Amino acid sequence: MEHRRLAGRDVSVIGLGAWQLGSQWGHVSEEDALGVIDAAVAAGVTFIDTADVYGDGRSERLIGQWRAANPDVELMVATKMGRRVEQRPENFSAMAMLEWNDRSRANLGVDTLDLVQLHCPPPALYSSDALFDELDAMVAEGRMSAYGVSVETCDEALAAIARPAVATIQIILNALRHKPLERVLPAAQEAGVGIIARVPLASGLLSGRYDEATTFAADDHRTFNRHGEAFDVGETFSGVPYDEGLAAVRALTGVVPDGVSTAAFALRWIIDQPGVTTVIPGARNAEQARANAASASVPALTDEQLSAVGQIYDRYVRSSVHDRW
Repeated sequence: MEHRRLAGRDVSVIGLGAWQLGSQWGHVSEEDALGVIDAAVAAGVTFIDTADVYGDGRSERLIGQWRAANPDVELMVATKMGRRVEQRPENFSAMAMLEWNDRSRANLGVDTLDLVQLHCPPPALYSSDALFDELDAMVAEGRMSAYGVSVETCDEALAAIARPAVATIQIILNALRHKPLERVLPAAQEAGVGIIARVPLASGLLSGRYDEATTFAADDHRTFNRHGEAFDVGETFSGVPYDEGLAAVRALTGVVPDGVSTAAFALRWIIDQPGVTTVIPGARNAEQARANAASASVPALTDEQLSAVGQIYDRYVRSSVHDRW
């Protein structure tokens, strides 16, 4: 699998998003969760993204358990911090961040975390020199090798990129969310900041397997967060109204070449965007993990295919999402 540079390390262009291994996607057993990691790594994945709130640490602990059982495997694990408290700037104290850091290091079983990302923090924090000074100090102390920011909006991404020690930006980017292409990706390239593309399949919409009759478990965010009841609605189906998303995906299937799944085509579209470092689709079972990794072998999209994806975005979803994030 192709590798690209992220925070001083080479990582696979297809990574593994580990939210599903924690919570809010319906239950995933420990056996299945460890099987997902097994399958992803066997298929060439060398980057996993998690967070301290995914299953209240369950995702981190499972990854730590897997790494302990496979100590010779070269793997970069990124986690996130900051969502364990009410989202007010004063709650992001030095003491709080040290506590979050200690908890993640214990969960993952490491002294030094590979990469820690602020987890969609309050916008006021982007202008806080004190906050970023504390993050710099945590790197200097060996608590983590590098830090980045996971963002909701393009403006937040640009503010984070302007910070000199920010190594990575994690942002929603997929065939139904194009705004980061305009300014964020070029700015990141110029600054040497890595881009981690999350929600790459729009919560599964871009798999092409859903229709108007599809239902999800009660504890799945695709049931309880369709209108942003629990967190930013952009994290669920990329903020695209479900019926509009279905129509867009049906149009997209007409562009997908024979022998390629809609999901693989959608992941390849992201890989082909200049400035993207790695893409982090999630998986609930080993079969999904293998299929996601295999998308890296899909040939680069043609100019005609790239143009068609842009036209579908403009026709079906731009008006709903482009100016929101």
